[in-house]
Amino acid sequence: MDSKRSIPDRITPEMYRQIFEADARGALILEHLCLLFSKPATTTGGVDAILKTFLNSGEHNVVQHIVRQINLANNVGADDENQEQ
Repeated sequence: MDSKRSIPDRITPEMYRQIFEADARGALILEHLCLLFSKPATTTGGVDAILKTFLNSGEHNVVQHIVRQINLANNVGADDENQEQ
């Protein structure tokens, strides 16, 4: 399977908002994901610490993607992005 699959058009930022913000169950799940996967960098342990930090960062990126989609649906930061361009 190709790792660069296209994202179906039917998945929209609004869907993320409806699931993870408007629905109380989804909001609870997002909060749980944040608690599980938003960890600080590991600063002791040499190479193992670097690998652990990379793992934590990858997990955190998934949570941040969900939050970015919710923000897009709510037009949060849209003005900031337009000003930068």
